[in-house]
Amino acid sequence: MNRTDRLHALTEELRRAGPRGRTAGRLAAWLEVSTRTVKRDVDALQQTGVPIWASSGPGGGYVLDAAATLPPVNLTPAQAVAVAVALAGAGGAPFAADGRAALEKVLDVLGPEAQAEAERLGGRVWVRSGAGSGRPDPAPVVEEALARRRVVAITYRDRAGTPTRRRVEPHLLARTGDRWYLVGWCRERDAPRWFRWDRIEAASLTTETAPERDPAAYGTPPPDARAVR
Repeated sequence: MNRTDRLHALTEELRRAGPRGRTAGRLAAWLEVSTRTVKRDVDALQQTGVPIWASSGPGGGYVLDAAATLPPVNLTPAQAVAVAVALAGAGGAPFAADGRAALEKVLDVLGPEAQAEAERLGGRVWVRSGAGSGRPDPAPVVEEALARRRVVAITYRDRAGTPTRRRVEPHLLARTGDRWYLVGWCRERDAPRWFRWDRIEAASLTTETAPERDPAAYGTPPPDARAVR
C-alpha cells in the first residue's frame, strides 16, 4: 500500500470507528506500518484539513469528525458476502490490507437490515486457508514497488534455505497452485525469476524506477491464467 492509499485507508478506518476512535497501535497493526508512521500520516492529514483530533486518557486515540461521510453504495448482502469470501480465501494474497479496507467500507454503508442479512449469510460460509496462504512481513513494500514501478531490494531464501540479497524489477504478482510469486527481472542473475511470496524475508524500496521490459521475457501464461480485472 503506497502512502496515498494508506492515507485514504486511515481516514476511512477512523470514519468507520466513529466517536470511539482508534489508537495509534491498532491503526499501525491494521495498516502493517509502525506507530511512528501512523502519527506522521495523521499529522499530514490534519495539515490538509481532514478533521482528525486526538482523544486523551486510557484507551485514547484518533477520532475523525462525524462530518466526514461516504456516499451510499448499492450492493446486496449476497454481493457483500461474495467480496468477504474472496478476501477470506486469499488472506496471504497481494494487497490484502487494501482488500480489508474496501470490504469494511462496503459493509459500513449498507443499511441496518442489509448488514444483518450479510452477517447471517456470511455465518453460513466457511473458508479454510490453504498451506500457501501465508503473507510475508515485507509484503507491503513489494506491493508498493509494483504499484510505483520501483526496483525493490529483497532478502530471499531459496529452496535450499540459503538467504540471498537480490535487486528485482517487479513485473507482476502471480498465483499458481496454492502459491503466490513475485515475477520480476533479477539484477544479480540478469534474467527473469519467480520469487516465492512466502520466502521473501525482507524488502526495501529503492528510488530507482524499474524500466519497461518486453512482457515476452517473462514467458507466456498458461491458457487457464487470467489477469485480475
